[in-house]
Amino acid sequence: MSKSAFTKSNDEFCALLKELRVSKGLTQADVAERLRLPQSYVSKVETGERRIDFVETAAFCGAIGVDLAAFAKLFSKRASRGGVPDRRDSKQGDS
Repeated sequence: MSKSAFTKSNDEFCALLKELRVSKGLTQADVAERLRLPQSYVSKVETGERRIDFVETAAFCGAIGVDLAAFAKLFSKRASRGGVPDRRDSKQGDS
């Protein structure tokens, strides 16, 4: 089984967080201030360098003013549309 950090769905997850932040007119620094974390945290989340868990996702959504259920619905729609391959590379058999 592959790690989700290597899936297109994770790329969609990060892109959606960034897209929603931008749509709200917020900078990474704005979100970081609301989270009481450094701006680099927001950057790393949005680029996929740092994975976040459910609780952190809820906090991130709260900081950008997006309902967590609405975020989950948007993400689910995008992930299912893309087919969500398990891995970016074509190697098989390595778990």
